[in-house]
Formats: sequence, structure tokens, C-alpha cells
Amino acid sequence: MSKGNLLIVHGGAPTAVINASLYGAVTEAKKHPEVDKVLGAIGGSGGVLREDFCELQSVPEQTLRLLLQTPASAIGTSRDPLSPEDYADMAAICKKRGIRWVLFNGGNGSMDACGKLYKACAAAGADVRVVGIPKTVDNDIAVTDHAPGFGSAARYIAAVTSEISQDVRSLPIHVCVIEAMGRNAGWVTAASALARSGNGDGPDLIYLPERPFDEEEFLEKVGDLHRKKGGVVIVASEGLCNPDGSSIVPPIFQVGRSVYYGDISSHLANLVIRKLGIKARSEKPGICNRSSIAFQSPVDRDEAAAAGAEAASAALAGENGVMVGFRRAPGPEYRAETFLIPVEQVMLHERKMPDEYISADGRDVTPEFLDWCRPLIGGPLREFVTFKPTV
Repeated sequence: MSKGNLLIVHGGAPTAVINASLYGAVTEAKKHPEVDKVLGAIGGSGGVLREDFCELQSVPEQTLRLLLQTPASAIGTSRDPLSPEDYADMAAICKKRGIRWVLFNGGNGSMDACGKLYKACAAAGADVRVVGIPKTVDNDIAVTDHAPGFGSAARYIAAVTSEISQDVRSLPIHVCVIEAMGRNAGWVTAASALARSGNGDGPDLIYLPERPFDEEEFLEKVGDLHRKKGGVVIVASEGLCNPDGSSIVPPIFQVGRSVYYGDISSHLANLVIRKLGIKARSEKPGICNRSSIAFQSPVDRDEAAAAGAEAASAALAGENGVMVGFRRAPGPEYRAETFLIPVEQVMLHERKMPDEYISADGRDVTPEFLDWCRPLIGGPLREFVTFKPTV
């Protein structure tokens, strides 16, 4: 069998486990004698177009294993806008550089790029196998049960919400609004519900982007809770919208297709202060929420590595134009299996929270969601104690 090179590309926002997928892919590729070089694109798709590659096959195992505990992307990533000509250029570069296998690791946009490169290589007559590795903290990739990156983000938001709830319960004089990632899909926001211990701690309210925001109802609920408890903890998605679909905060500026909005948490805290006369503060974990190694889920890490290894194995076995997905194996204990999904089924298809995971009033989650989410965060959160009576 003729030898060739394998290229790994990272796209979109980094996570706490994207490097674990890189580790899995490199480790698997090194087992195959037909792979000459394992290349990493420095800086995502732009790195491919610049032919800016690093060689990973000779990295010592001791160093390679550090990927499992390194946040963000060790080879860099990007959100470069790509034209049809760019994909044709990538196909030509693959032919020129002897690249026979390409692994795209990313979310919806990266899977779109994965599918387009797959088609461009076929159109150019390039013998290149293209396979996707799912990655997103937002958990909004279609078909797969969940995506690597989400479990760690879920653990982070649940743990931070739990700690903030202890603070607010200790000095119950204000409302705290925590802003969670996920502009259009509320999976991370919903995971904050795992913070509840049943001892009166928060979150008291959860606001998802799947339901329209009602300012009057919000203020009424917050006021009632503050009168009852003193301190209130709210978790809100960064993508909350009015009933007409417009953001509840105005855009700050726009660059190309990217629109940047003001902070939801600050907006809601200011509403509470101005209209209810209650002390309020906002918290926005932001980048910490997506890349924190301190709260990395071991389940998430191991599944990310498995996804990378499976993608490399599939590409080397001749699979093309597919993405690795996860489905839950039957049985009382959590176990996920990998399978291959035609990439056309996931290209820019956004998966939002289903109705059965959202409470009837739209301001909380259901027990079914908690059962689905709990295994992904990799074990229970820290247990706390309080001697104050439960409110």
C-alpha cells in the first residue's frame, strides 16, 4: 500500500477536550504503517491554505499525553470564512503535499467545511478521505447524542452555579445572574440545574434561548423569589430573545456575518436594579466556561480521545464524507458507542433543546434532561454543608 500523510484541522471555538481528540487521532494514526507523516494545520483552515503544518508523528509520547490536560487547541484553530475557491485550493494542496486523509475537528461550521472539502476533493479527482470529529461546547450538532466539549462545559457551569449559590445563600441580599454559553441552543444553560442539591440552593430560575423572554414575567418571578429567599440565583443563556426573535440586548457591532451583542447577564442585573430596586450583580464565565481544565469531565476527555481515534481509523479504512457520532448503549449504566454519520446530515444543522427537556413554564428543565446530562459531567460535584434552614 502506498504511503501518504494524514492532516488534522481544528475549527471554531476551542474546548477543554479538543486536544484529547487530537491525542486520539495522532495515537491511532501512528499505528498505521501507511501513514508517513501526521500533520497538524497551524491555525485551522487558514493554516491549510498557507500550508503551515507541524509534524506530530515524532512528538514523544510523554509530551503527546499532555494534550489530555491542555486546554484550548495546541495547534490553533480559526473561524476563517471560506469560498468555493478556497476548498478547491485545499484539494490541490492535499494532492501536492501527499495528504490522503484529512480529519476536521469542530462544530457545525467545521462540519460544513468538512463536507465541502470532501466534495471539492472528489471534484478534483484527489484521492483524499475526509472525516469529521465532533466538537462543541454548545452541544448543537445534529444526529449525535452529544458532542465532546459539552460535558466539560456542563460540569463547569454546574460547579460554578453551585459555588455561587453557596455565596448567595450565605449573604442573601442580592440577585446574581450567571450568563451561560450557547446563543441558540440552551444545553449548557440547562446543565446548571445539576448544581441543585435539594437543600434550597440554586439555580432558582433557568432561562433558555428555546423560549421567548418575557421581561414583565421575569421581574415578577425575581421579585417574588427575593421576598421569599433574600438571595436569588439565575442562569440565563447568552442568546435570550424577545417573542419577535430579536435579542433582548442590542448588537454592539458587526464584522461580516458575525454580530456581537451586549452581555445578557449585565442587562438582566440592571433590570433588577432599576425596576425592582434590588441589589444585583452579573457573572459571565465566558471563555472559562469552554476551556477550563480544572473542571474537565473525565468522561468528556475519554470520549473526545475515542472520537479522534475512531475518525483516524475510519479514514484509514477508506470511509469518506462522514462524521463520528455518539449513541448511548442500552442498559442501566451509562456507556456511549461511536458510529459514523454522513456529513451531509450535520452540515450547519443546529440541534436545540427538545421540548421534553424543558419544563412546562419554560423556566427550568425536566427530570428527563437531568438523567440525560448527569453522566456526561463525569461524576458528582463537590458536596457542601450549610447550617442555615432551607428556604
